[in-house]
Amino acid sequence: MSISVRAMTLADVDQVMEIEREAFPTQWPPTSFRRELQNRLAHYFVARDDKVRVGGPTPQAKRGWFWRLLRSHPPRGEAPLVVAVGGMWMLYDEAHITTVAVREAYRRRGIGELLLIKAIEQAQELGAGMMTLEVRVSNLAAQALYEKCGFRRLGVRRGYYSDNHEDGIIMTTDPFTSTPFQALLQRLKEDHARRWGVRL
Repeated sequence: MSISVRAMTLADVDQVMEIEREAFPTQWPPTSFRRELQNRLAHYFVARDDKVRVGGPTPQAKRGWFWRLLRSHPPRGEAPLVVAVGGMWMLYDEAHITTVAVREAYRRRGIGELLLIKAIEQAQELGAGMMTLEVRVSNLAAQALYEKCGFRRLGVRRGYYSDNHEDGIIMTTDPFTSTPFQALLQRLKEDHARRWGVRL
């Protein structure tokens, strides 16, 4: 895959909002990503498909002589397609996942797992000792991904989600410094790179 992961910037916000609306259509209010980028506790990153460009000429324009002249040099206004977003807050010595969302067309390609691995590694670099999150009780696919990445169920927040008052399952990792967790993280990275060909 031609997927790369990097820190989110203001230039990514419009695409990230599209992804959030697609992944969480009932969420209200939507995340203010512009404000989050100014929040010193928040850390966001995006996965991009570097082979797909957006923001260039319209399809009609691409049929003209000017596009044919420049087709080997895409206009500067084009940017890689953002296919997923991940974010967390650093709260003292604990990291808390705020979002993981992947475009529907790019799901089941290991991108959500890639973002979780990235979040865990960044949290360790920032001094976190563990990571927590909440997930809807109905989101079984996300729960399976989190469990694969070392999260375990800790409890339930009743009526946690404001859009439909659905319960949220609290999940947490073991301490990052524990030998079993470090072994799991290394195995996840190796398995992901072998299956998908993407390395952080």
